[in-house]
Amino acid sequence: MKFVDEAFIDISAGDGGNGCVSFRHEKYKEFGGPNGGDGGRGGHVFAVADPNLNTLVDYRFSRRHDAKRGEHGMGSDMFGAAGDDIVLKMPVGTIITDAETGEVLYELLKPGEMITIAKGGDGGFGNMRFKSAINRAPRQKTPGWPGEAKKLKLELKVLADVGLLGMPNAGKSTLISAISNARPRIADYPFTTLHPNLGVVRVGPEQSFVVADLPGLIEGASEGAGLGHLFLRHLQRTRLLFHVVDLAPFDDVDPVVQAKAIVGELKKYDAGLYEKPRWLVLNKVDMIDADEREARVKDFVKRFKYKGPVFQISALTHEGCQDLAKAAWQHIKAQQVAEQPAVYVDPRFAGDAPE
Repeated sequence: MKFVDEAFIDISAGDGGNGCVSFRHEKYKEFGGPNGGDGGRGGHVFAVADPNLNTLVDYRFSRRHDAKRGEHGMGSDMFGAAGDDIVLKMPVGTIITDAETGEVLYELLKPGEMITIAKGGDGGFGNMRFKSAINRAPRQKTPGWPGEAKKLKLELKVLADVGLLGMPNAGKSTLISAISNARPRIADYPFTTLHPNLGVVRVGPEQSFVVADLPGLIEGASEGAGLGHLFLRHLQRTRLLFHVVDLAPFDDVDPVVQAKAIVGELKKYDAGLYEKPRWLVLNKVDMIDADEREARVKDFVKRFKYKGPVFQISALTHEGCQDLAKAAWQHIKAQQVAEQPAVYVDPRFAGDAPE
């Protein structure tokens, strides 16, 4: 299935039904009085986060979504039925934006979360609503209120804890297949990965996180070169970035130059993304002689002017992958603990509170 992370849709909630003008007519009841009922409410439009969906491809081919209008009121005090609601299923991580103003309206961040994106119009009043002591035979009624209509832009940002970034053929797909349950396509030519792949990394019992593999970046990606610029948005919700570098490229390209180009593209695309925690993952160390490996790594780090965590791995042989996964989980767990709100402790019982 083609990965689609952006779509435009037109939605409209149902209009309310009109009120009714009616009078009671029965034998021997010459002046039965008004009995026109109200119109029914128009149908709402809901959006629900479905964890079973991964793309917005359904909305590429089905753009128009209209809820049904409410039924009109009728005589004999009968109110109109409400219009049927419609529920639009979207992937977790979908951002719903007003297509005309660009304002972000909603975000679906939790599986099963349901929000109302367009409200149906209320039904109109029948003439029985206008009955009073001085107006015993009202002939007034009101039409139903129109439902909301919107033009929306849907944008999907995958929810992952760790994002992999690097040049094409750096070994990102091999790495995600080595540490997680994802099985992306792997080949010996650039741009094998055409859409993001998600995998769950299980470090231990109740110790897991989600990692995202994106298409490789090249110089000029922030201006639209290559494929990676289409998916850089998916890194904005990650907690940690793995900068995967091919330490033993087949061509004569300097890996330091390539690594600096990736960092430059991040900074041009989004300053917040550039400031995210970023670990250096030096891949394909199995292709370097053991005697030269340490010197090659030190030379790379020195010329790259990098001072953060450095991991030497071989995604093909799984060397160092387990240590990398454990360190990532510890980092993510520490961030989650730091983000939890402080627990209020009543000062009267502060001495009894656990440390």
